Amino acid sequence: MSESSTQSIAQPNIEGDRRESAQVPNEDFRFVVLHNDDVTPYPYVIEILGGIFLLSEEIADHIAWTAHTKGTAVVVVRPRAEAEKLMMAARGRAQRQGFPLTFTLEQG
Repeated sequence: MSESSTQSIAQPNIEGDRRESAQVPNEDFRFVVLHNDDVTPYPYVIEILGGIFLLSEEIADHIAWTAHTKGTAVVVVRPRAEAEKLMMAARGRAQRQGFPLTFTLEQG
């Protein structure tokens, strides 16, 4: 670009570009909570968190460690029906493998 030709870039109109924030319907949300136990192997907890809740290994490890050190940890927050489905899937898989891994729901 030569020195004699300059371009003017219009600045955005911040006030005019504001949009209404997306409104989420007032759904009934639940926390899925993981409870620590002394029997379920730590790697298996990571496997459940990744396989059922689709969490990365890093996030799953953080949640498992929080439950291990503090007794409980929130895994996800979802609409009630989805939270119940995830909790039951995680409980069922752990029970089929013979582990007492516990998940509960708390109102959000």
